[in-house]
Amino acid sequence: MKTVKKAIETTATIGASQQLVLDEPLPIAGPARVKVIVFLPEDGDVEETEWLRAGSANPALAFLNAPEEDVYTLADGRPFHDKR
Repeated sequence: MKTVKKAIETTATIGASQQLVLDEPLPIAGPARVKVIVFLPEDGDVEETEWLRAGSANPALAFLNAPEEDVYTLADGRPFHDKR
């Protein structure tokens, strides 16, 4: 197989027939061969969406919904361009 030149991160589900079912279409035209690396969650790992859901429902963080906490806008700051 050729050297990897581009990587795309996406999520998928392993179906009953042990095939990957992608959650979203890939932004490339096919057919094309690709290299796939599957990262399986460890027992006890929490998905990012679960963390976000827990944080948004946590009464200890309810103060963040107050209007005075909304101090930033899209006009604040400067764009960051990674120079890699």
